[in-house]
Amino acid sequence: MRAHYRAEGLAERDLAPTPMEQFARWFKEAAQVAEQGGLYEPNAMVVSTVDPEGRPSSRTVLLKQYDERGFVFYTNYTSRKARELTANPRVAVLFPWHPMARQVMITGVAARTGRDETAAYFRTRPHGSQLGAWASEQSAPVASRTALDRAYDELATRYPEGESVPVPPHWGGFRIAPETVEFWQGRENRLHDRLRYTRTPEGAWRVDRLYP
Repeated sequence: MRAHYRAEGLAERDLAPTPMEQFARWFKEAAQVAEQGGLYEPNAMVVSTVDPEGRPSSRTVLLKQYDERGFVFYTNYTSRKARELTANPRVAVLFPWHPMARQVMITGVAARTGRDETAAYFRTRPHGSQLGAWASEQSAPVASRTALDRAYDELATRYPEGESVPVPPHWGGFRIAPETVEFWQGRENRLHDRLRYTRTPEGAWRVDRLYP
């Protein structure tokens, strides 16, 4: 199986001054493609971590916020990814926008968001998702689907629709502060455009073109 890319290229002169500004441009375009049915969940990103023995693991999460400080997602702090990020905060992220022949690849350092920020986001979640954050002991073994559903039903009885659900103490966000951000645009003959921002020791951004 082989796709032939014929998308327009990505030139240095077209880049924004910072990777977050460039990401905002591409994310807006990805969201527009999604609205037309050509891309599913443009905010889906693959987050890769390593355990203390150096064994990697990856999973897809949803980007919930981004700004000049970095990229934010939320999770259970007892989950595998959260435990690994606590032990080693270095992380890699991938946005795989295949229908657009684009990828964004990020490396950086993750840190927990503040509780006020976490609480503000938690209150925007649907009621069912709030209950789910309590019901799931993410990454831990569960006896059966019935046991999970029972835990959820008990919470739904305790906190019916319309009633405030407290923020779980074991749940919150991670903000990934980028160190490198690469923008990958598929081109003909596998001669893809790869432009990578790298943060310098002075805090500025250097751009390099990479061989495909």
